[in-house]
Amino acid sequence: MKDLFEKIYKDKGPLGKWASQAEGYFVFPKLEGEISNRMKFQGKDVITWSINDYLGLANHPEVRKVDAQAAADYGSAYPMGARMMSGHTDLHEKLQEELAAFVNKEAAYLLNFGYQGMVSTIDALVAKDDIIVYDVDAHACIIDGVRLHHGKRFTYKHNDIESLEKNLERATKMAEQTGGGILVISEGVFGMRGEQGRLKEIVALKKKYNFRFFVDDAHGFGTLGKTGAGAGEEQGVQDGIDVYFATFAKSMASTGAFIAADQEIIDYLKYNLRSQMFAKSLQMQLVVGALKRLEMLKTMPELKQNLWTIVDALQSGLKERGFDIGTTQSCVTPVYLKGSIPEAMALVRDLRENYGIFCSIVVYPVIPKGLILLRMIPTATHTLKDVEETLDAFDAIRDRLENGTYKRLSAAVMAAMGE
Repeated sequence: MKDLFEKIYKDKGPLGKWASQAEGYFVFPKLEGEISNRMKFQGKDVITWSINDYLGLANHPEVRKVDAQAAADYGSAYPMGARMMSGHTDLHEKLQEELAAFVNKEAAYLLNFGYQGMVSTIDALVAKDDIIVYDVDAHACIIDGVRLHHGKRFTYKHNDIESLEKNLERATKMAEQTGGGILVISEGVFGMRGEQGRLKEIVALKKKYNFRFFVDDAHGFGTLGKTGAGAGEEQGVQDGIDVYFATFAKSMASTGAFIAADQEIIDYLKYNLRSQMFAKSLQMQLVVGALKRLEMLKTMPELKQNLWTIVDALQSGLKERGFDIGTTQSCVTPVYLKGSIPEAMALVRDLRENYGIFCSIVVYPVIPKGLILLRMIPTATHTLKDVEETLDAFDAIRDRLENGTYKRLSAAVMAAMGE
């Protein structure tokens, strides 16, 4: 019999094998200072493009004042216990009512965390006779939720309606045999590529197929749509989304999440979401803070306007300089370059140390081998000066990548890895 840990000792995984070179710098980095467009990394000032604080609320004076007062009034523990037992309050209900109204749904329910909430919602919505059809590029939380499903599930090619329809045909035949139903899952905005899910086309398929539609709009909530209600509002199909999900960890710059749907669906979910039934309630400090943030989303349209001024300047500037930013239709700004993982490490180190630019690096296995993705998150706190400095820096690092500088600099890394 093998030792359970033998596989761990032998294979650290595609990312783990780089830990000695990467940890503390490329992964698990430590940004310091107040959350803002400029922070400190290893003692140096950097322009930060890796913070999901889209609307600049994390350190907004009004938000900090409310957060501090809520901490003083309630501490960090109240209410204790799960919602069903002893962790329910009027303010939890108020926040749910206001969130539901904001995203044009009958009811909403708070979730402690987006990831666990998504996993648990999928688990609660389907039974073994049901079939799930979901986008192959769905976020890890969706994939993990689908893994809990004891029935059939199919992926369709990313944002490919023809592929979705073929899988809906398969799912329909299977559901007729099992007596189950069909759940289709997409994202409002895909967080790596920045593309919006094709929600309008998916909703249109309801005329032909019998399914329910679940949308993860973590990156669309607060950033898209006339009022900021998300990708469904942006595409004019919010009514066609049966279960809407968003997190507080992006535009709201906080912790927590929510689902919204018809009242009867929410009534069912709140009695069947295991991650909420058996976990402590969202603490009051976060609930009060979320109420303030939602009020600002509704009453301060300039926050979203400022964000999109920066988004437009950054994305248009990158395209004008010949960078490949894919087909983003959101604030998420990917920059695709060609190179190995060691070259990516050398490039990012140069970008941070010599140009004062901090952005996230994404490599294989998240994206195909040979590609480097620099993922940028513009926020309302960035300035046009930040954009210009960043564009100039990207020009410089592209030149060094193409002339082989990073390949030479990465040779030592490759040698140390024995490759």
